[in-house]
Amino acid sequence: MYVFKAAVLGAGTMGAEIAQVISLSGLPVVLKDVDPAQLERGMEHIRDIYARRVQRGRISEHDAQDRIALVTPQLDYQGFSDVDLVIEAVPEKLELKQAVLGEVEGHVAKTALLATNTSALPVTEVGAKLHKPQRLVGMHFFFPASVMKLVEVIAGAQTEDEAVDSAVEFVEGIRRIGVRVRECPGFLVNRILMAGLAEVFRAEQDLGLGPKEIDAAVAASRLAPMGPYALADALGLDIAQDVSETLKAAYGERFDLGTRITALIAEGKRGAKTGAGFYTYTG
Repeated sequence: MYVFKAAVLGAGTMGAEIAQVISLSGLPVVLKDVDPAQLERGMEHIRDIYARRVQRGRISEHDAQDRIALVTPQLDYQGFSDVDLVIEAVPEKLELKQAVLGEVEGHVAKTALLATNTSALPVTEVGAKLHKPQRLVGMHFFFPASVMKLVEVIAGAQTEDEAVDSAVEFVEGIRRIGVRVRECPGFLVNRILMAGLAEVFRAEQDLGLGPKEIDAAVAASRLAPMGPYALADALGLDIAQDVSETLKAAYGERFDLGTRITALIAEGKRGAKTGAGFYTYTG
């Protein structure tokens, strides 16, 4: 199945990043959210990504404006009848994802492909309340999607082979690398990532080190593009915590991120997006 028009549900940072990647490939994409302010923030994030690409000489100003024009921000389902692919990118809450996908299913063609950008939840559970769960596939982009090339493609228990093939074809069409992985909590990458974060956070407590010291050591080692604390802030501490809880329920306490991250979230410090997390951000 060829995708002529796509839609992204959720204009948060990840949803906006996914919409930007789709528009960069030349495809029209609808970016939908229920919050007008969030929708505008999402569009501003897309404009910022293109502005950086223009500044770095990767795209002309004229072409950037043409790509931005391919993104249609909206608060309702107007125009969804001819959407070929819908990617859900709302917060990592099972009930919310089920509700959002169940709602959009009634506004798209029966042949439309539905995708969930879940980073840890089983695709089968996300699609459990759909009328056609065979059309749902996991399509897990990594943050920041505008930079990261890998996309995990996951089939649920009822997902048709054709749906998975179409998802991989779409991912490759937008110049990303689609990797088929088995369905399980956390899939492949997040099981590795979250286990590593949990180990580092425990080491901080045991060794009396701070985030700056650990991030500096990781940066100096060149083992990763950024330290674990900077990465957690970039991902969003609330998202990291949600994924951690899913993996703890499935695999045990080795995925526990400790009490410090919980305390920061309780203070409203959810990472770079709120201006504070393990670090403080300005501008």
